[in-house]
Amino acid sequence: MKSLLYCASAPVLLLAMTAPAWAQTAPDSISLEEVVVTAQKRAENIQEVPLAVSVMTSRQLESAGVKDFTDVTRVAPSLTIRQADQPINASVALRGIGTFAYGIGVEPSVAVQLDDVPVSFQARAFADLTDVERVEVLRGPQSTLYGKSASAGLINITTRDPSSKFSVLANAMATDDHEYGGAVSLSGPITETLGYRISASYSDFDGNVKNLYDGSRQNGRDQTSVRGKLLWRPLDGLKVTLGASYIEGTATANSPLLRMSPAARLRGNPALTADITMPGVAPGPDNLNVSNDTAPYAKSKGFGQSLKVEYELPKDFTLVSITSHDQFRLDDQLDSDRTSYSGLKNWQGGFFKAKANTQEVRLLSPGDGAFRYTLGLFYGDNDLRRNFQRGPVFSLARWYAQATSENKAAFGQAEWTFLPRTTAIVGLRYQKEDIGYAFNDILNNAKFAGGASDSSSTYRLGLRQQLTDDVMLFGSFATGHKGQTYDLTTGFNQARADAGPIKPETSDSYEVGVKSSLFDRRVILNATAFHVAYDNFQAQGIETVGGTQNFRLTNVGKVLTKGVELEATARATHDLSLTAAVAYIDAKIDQFPGAACYPGQTAAQGCTGTPARQDLGGYRLPNAPKFKINLGADYTKPIGAYELILSGAYNYQTKVNFSLNQDPETVQKAYGILNLSAGFRNPAAGYKAVVFVNNVFDKGYAVNGSSQFGNFGSQIATEFQPARDFNRYAGVRLSYEY
Repeated sequence: MKSLLYCASAPVLLLAMTAPAWAQTAPDSISLEEVVVTAQKRAENIQEVPLAVSVMTSRQLESAGVKDFTDVTRVAPSLTIRQADQPINASVALRGIGTFAYGIGVEPSVAVQLDDVPVSFQARAFADLTDVERVEVLRGPQSTLYGKSASAGLINITTRDPSSKFSVLANAMATDDHEYGGAVSLSGPITETLGYRISASYSDFDGNVKNLYDGSRQNGRDQTSVRGKLLWRPLDGLKVTLGASYIEGTATANSPLLRMSPAARLRGNPALTADITMPGVAPGPDNLNVSNDTAPYAKSKGFGQSLKVEYELPKDFTLVSITSHDQFRLDDQLDSDRTSYSGLKNWQGGFFKAKANTQEVRLLSPGDGAFRYTLGLFYGDNDLRRNFQRGPVFSLARWYAQATSENKAAFGQAEWTFLPRTTAIVGLRYQKEDIGYAFNDILNNAKFAGGASDSSSTYRLGLRQQLTDDVMLFGSFATGHKGQTYDLTTGFNQARADAGPIKPETSDSYEVGVKSSLFDRRVILNATAFHVAYDNFQAQGIETVGGTQNFRLTNVGKVLTKGVELEATARATHDLSLTAAVAYIDAKIDQFPGAACYPGQTAAQGCTGTPARQDLGGYRLPNAPKFKINLGADYTKPIGAYELILSGAYNYQTKVNFSLNQDPETVQKAYGILNLSAGFRNPAAGYKAVVFVNNVFDKGYAVNGSSQFGNFGSQIATEFQPARDFNRYAGVRLSYEY
């Protein structure tokens, strides 16, 4: 039985501060390598950055089996990703804070940045991590340096630069459940001052859900991507990087039935029983079958370009300019009646288009003085459009919407080491945003348009105390801001237009932590405690009207997230490395007295009044586990000309509810996943072969859940979206590096 109905007690991790025997006697030559990050828009040793930052290098990503963006949750316990039927609807959360919404103008709470360029619409982030140098996860509000979409944090992705000599990196992967992929990267010099790097990848997975209607496999995806860089150094002190990327793919997300009441009837019709509308489907925790006569798909294409110019001014100042353009299109379709009954064929779909332009200029002072600072200007504009229709039988909708935004900001951060080991940090950002919308309700022949402006300031105050060369304490207070937006979804009408935009979301964050390198840098131990309060938190709930689900964006009054994060890395021996990360996160709604009820909720269960509402004060936020634990081990043993490679990763999380309205039907219980791999490499020849088994204990789990209560005559009908590794699977990875 799959772990959708499985609950286990959480494992306990104990971190002892006494020196183990191996740490007292081992030589210095096996100390951990230093890791450089750009979390504060300048290159710094991660152990000297007074922020809660997790970083995964390319080797760590490979060891943990991280191949695309959604896999990053395996190595960053404060990060959760809620997947959806379309990439544009997936959401990223840090410390329980994220925005899951169907409205096209809604900003994310967690910003994503690729090679110093902000990803303006989060769907572009859900791609492979081909040729990535490192991934940094900055937890907590980062609005001062990174703007309005970083009210809960930032994910900073850096790809490899061109190499000084010709190099080749190629890899291929295949699994026993028919997933295939490969990538190749070529890099080297063109002239003495010009270098290149080009990478291409392809992956294909049919899916782990079977459509009994036509025998097709669903809940899979195929993807092709190409990325290129040109690095030009025409003279000393000048560095110009031109980047371009193209990606296209198709996702076929689908959600089988977990539970269904025997009394459920399609659209409440007594004759339309489950054996008629979805023959062969047996709801349950192991069910991976659906029966749909409209094939789901989300076909996407994206193309982006960037130009980064870095110029070293006199006295070691640096001027940086980053220009970017990105465009993206997604065409989607799904079966909205969720059946293959020929007498009722209802579907929904359309297209989503987005264009974004950004320009950033910043000045960096020298990084080795007692007083250091970064000053910058930012401009960005987005144009998002959505065409949508649903029908032709029930829940009719047909509309076209456009959301625009223009953002202008000035920011700066200064650090002053006013005592030999004490540094004060002050940051400030002022921004102004103009938003606009147009909504054409084609079905009802109604048009609406409008706009609004919003100015805000965010700031950060911090203190860093270097107790010793290897131990640093830090503390900070920071504010966050996410801009106002219009709820452009089905059902937009005059009343919603008159109500104006959803209010901006603001946050106040307190954070204290310690970073330490112990036993001659053989152990790194970091800990952070945080307390973040959000006002007017933007969240989407569900209302069922006339048997149809309607999504509504709203302001939750107050939300609070607090907790503790521990991260440890150890080089136990020359051959063995260990990692551990634990996050305790208490993310709850503090005040939300007028929340929508969940489908089927009664007055006795707290759904009262006219219109009926419930009080969600004290409940956990959706997809926000209280505990997440990531453990990892890597063992490399030289054997002649070869190296034996053994790796293991275990990830555990406590239960979550995927619904803001606390629907008891959409709960994913606690689960743990173990991945193992073994292989060998020849360092001299440059090749490597690894076999792996993912989800060793075959613990199935969901990455999303929803209710089809209204679609089946106001009876229980609960869907779940199975994870890629819902079932145990094995595979092989081959790579070559020259």
